[in-house]
Amino acid sequence: MLNAPAPRDPAAWPRLLITGAALLLLWPGVALSEFDIFVLFNGANASLMADFLAGFWPLAHDLAFLAILGKATLETLAIATAGITLAWLIAFPASLLATRALSISALHCHGSPSWQGRLLRTVVRAILVVLRSIPEIVWALLFVRAVGLGPTAGVLAIAITYGGMLGKVYAEIFESVPNQPTRALLLAGSSRLQAFAYGLLPTASDEMISYTVYRWECAIRASVVMGFVGAGGLGQQVDLSLRMFAGGEVSSLLLTFLALVIGADLISRLLRETRL
Repeated sequence: MLNAPAPRDPAAWPRLLITGAALLLLWPGVALSEFDIFVLFNGANASLMADFLAGFWPLAHDLAFLAILGKATLETLAIATAGITLAWLIAFPASLLATRALSISALHCHGSPSWQGRLLRTVVRAILVVLRSIPEIVWALLFVRAVGLGPTAGVLAIAITYGGMLGKVYAEIFESVPNQPTRALLLAGSSRLQAFAYGLLPTASDEMISYTVYRWECAIRASVVMGFVGAGGLGQQVDLSLRMFAGGEVSSLLLTFLALVIGADLISRLLRETRL
């Protein structure tokens, strides 16, 4: 009995064509960006990089620097936590206004939403787009000019940018979760606030908590980056240490930052497991 020929994958040629097209489109981008990774391994550059990296050891651990490190770490945590709290205060009411899950017209299959409701949701969603479209580093630069150097600029920058992000995702969560309990409560005569508290929030709370904690972790990273423009925290201290060519201090600061991110990830995992 002759062996039957192996069946061919009908999607092989389309995948090959898509891969070739992607490479053709990628190559001009690489050329325009003047990307050349091999320049790092040239003789002179490799020697300079080795000397530069050697300056990061040993770690700085004197008492005076550790006191500065502890203050900067607490400042970074305070910036991220205060910023994400203000962001939540912006996002939560905005998401309620931006979602159609609590709309009375959504109860009926052929019900068309009122123009007032559509206008309100459109305006709120546009505001959320504006808030999250401008990077937090730009907001930090603006607030540094307005309120001066220090953590206040970082808190406000995180609050505005992350308020737009949280508001958008919260609204999408409200519209994606099963709406049967909310629909039943509204049809029974409950107010929208009651329908939200007893029908929508219990179903959506797990995803909201998970995403909020994730954004808090991102806020820790963002607060470090914004420190380079004078918004305080570990980032500002890293900038000062780099200017003084204190590689040991930079290494200690970066390891502390790594520990903060790992700790935030562990807290996020613990909260998810607790909720489950």
